[in-house]
Amino acid sequence: MLAAKLVAGYAGAPSQVSTTINFLWTVASVFQAAIWARELILGAIEHRTSSEHYSGEALLSAMGLIRLLVTVALFAVALVVVLDNLGVNVTGLIAGLGVGGIAIGLAAQGIFGDLFAALAIIFDRPFRRGDKISYGTTNGVIESIGLKSTRIRAFTGELRVISNKQLLDKEIQNISVRDHIRLAFTIGVTYETPPDSLARVPQIMREIVEGEGGKVARSSFETFGASSLDFVLQFDIPGDDWATAHPMRDRIMVSLIRRFAAEGIGIAYPTQTTYTAGPDGKLVMPYAPAS
Repeated sequence: MLAAKLVAGYAGAPSQVSTTINFLWTVASVFQAAIWARELILGAIEHRTSSEHYSGEALLSAMGLIRLLVTVALFAVALVVVLDNLGVNVTGLIAGLGVGGIAIGLAAQGIFGDLFAALAIIFDRPFRRGDKISYGTTNGVIESIGLKSTRIRAFTGELRVISNKQLLDKEIQNISVRDHIRLAFTIGVTYETPPDSLARVPQIMREIVEGEGGKVARSSFETFGASSLDFVLQFDIPGDDWATAHPMRDRIMVSLIRRFAAEGIGIAYPTQTTYTAGPDGKLVMPYAPAS
């Protein structure tokens, strides 16, 4: 077709022949461009899905539906372009295609919603198969990502199936991609603790955490509590493995108890002291003073 177009341009072909060649050239070039665009789009989708190791019947069904939708859309556009180049009034055709598209979209909005959500998961990659996520009250591992739904194996053992559209409508915490786990707790010491000992508490907590390989985010005097002087400790443990974080936290807490005992720092617990006063407002001792 390209050769015919070039020959017609240089050979001075008759008007009817030239018109026919131009018509065929327009049809061939537009539809060839549509085919190339289709292959590029489908190739990009297939490359992304294969690189992320998505598989299964659901993905095959999704790719079949995506191929059909892309083909119909591109060839419809190509047909409109060809007719417009031939001088045909395509306004009515475009309006008809628009109305038809709206009708199909309304009839299958649930299917298309889940399909586009699945594509968003594949391309945006908020999570992958095997990732640990937290979604609402669900905490678990992604087992599969399908055309309509995603399957999550909860840490408690059950399998939970959530529609892709619903899954993307809420906040998702991808636990697998974090580089550390932050732990925090408050330690209360007794009001009888000497000020010099109180001043050493933040440094003691910092030394113990760093000795276990943690990174201290905060170690300081927090507030005057009802029954204790409260210190806050926040620290980060590298990685995302709770199997490592929990034993480290336990060792840190036990080390704090031992170090406080060695320093003479008492750990407080809820206590209450009651004072009794007479009618005149003077305090009455609950026991006789020692002689």
